[in-house]
Amino acid sequence: MLTEKTLMYLANGKTFGKRIVVFDNVEHIRILSNPLAWQIMQLLSDAPMYPIEIAKKLRIYEQSAYYYVRKLVEIGALEDAGTNSVRGGTARLYHSSSPAFGIEMRWGEKHLDIQTHPGYEHLHGRKFFNEYIVNNCFSGLIIVGAPDPHGPYRSSARDGHYAVHLAFFLGMISNIPSEFIVKLDADAKAEKVIEGNNLISIGGPGTNIITAEFNKFLPIKFNEKNFWSGLVEGSSAKLYNLDNQGLIAKIKNPYNHEKNIIVVAGVRSIGTKSAVLALTNYSEDILKNYQNEEGWALVVQGFDMNADGKIDHVDVISEVTT
Repeated sequence: MLTEKTLMYLANGKTFGKRIVVFDNVEHIRILSNPLAWQIMQLLSDAPMYPIEIAKKLRIYEQSAYYYVRKLVEIGALEDAGTNSVRGGTARLYHSSSPAFGIEMRWGEKHLDIQTHPGYEHLHGRKFFNEYIVNNCFSGLIIVGAPDPHGPYRSSARDGHYAVHLAFFLGMISNIPSEFIVKLDADAKAEKVIEGNNLISIGGPGTNIITAEFNKFLPIKFNEKNFWSGLVEGSSAKLYNLDNQGLIAKIKNPYNHEKNIIVVAGVRSIGTKSAVLALTNYSEDILKNYQNEEGWALVVQGFDMNADGKIDHVDVISEVTT
């Protein structure tokens, strides 16, 4: 017996659905899971074909193609797609009967209110990270400064652990892949990954050499003459040099315009913390004006409103688009 349902999933801030055929017969599942049968299913998902054509494409015996096509038709995985004239004869075409197949247990079904589905409370956040989310899965690398002395200033980063808070946020708006997504800046530089990936670089250019690599391209940048002296805003040369001020910037990768760079950094480590909290805890407010610009940046400032020694509020000080 075959049951047709709708498979729903969230991707890039939108809800999509596709038809799925659910099997409840273990023999049918066994046929479909045969490696050769699955190759035929994938082939016939692209375009209808007749068995001899399948045999040529997969370089298998014609008898094998006919055998598995017949089995797949019997279980409802393939269906008749008409006929085609071949060498004076008529060949029957087949194609996949559904874009998805699966098995299902008799429990776990839940009613979902789509408007409150996880991720919908972070619409601006998903829009900001749109290029970093592919098929609802995070696609990119988070780069943090190495904790050991490194780089031209032999500095040690103290803000790499802020990546944990950012990763929790990314896990709320996307799925986290099985591959490790965090790299030290020195490793990222040595492994030459900065051109082929979407990057999120955490920490200022004095302690993160990847931030330093892209600093000069940012709409608001750290002072190139002295990274620790503060942030400089464009041609106005307006300076932001308070310890609790931070930068959130997004640009196209100047070495590969198909990829993006996001910098989350502060004048000091407390400024980086302010920027991370702004991007995660206050994303719906601070990102409301973001409109997919190729160059975008803002300066934020963190405050300890209840005097408990922790930042609990963030204000936007300046916003620039290019």
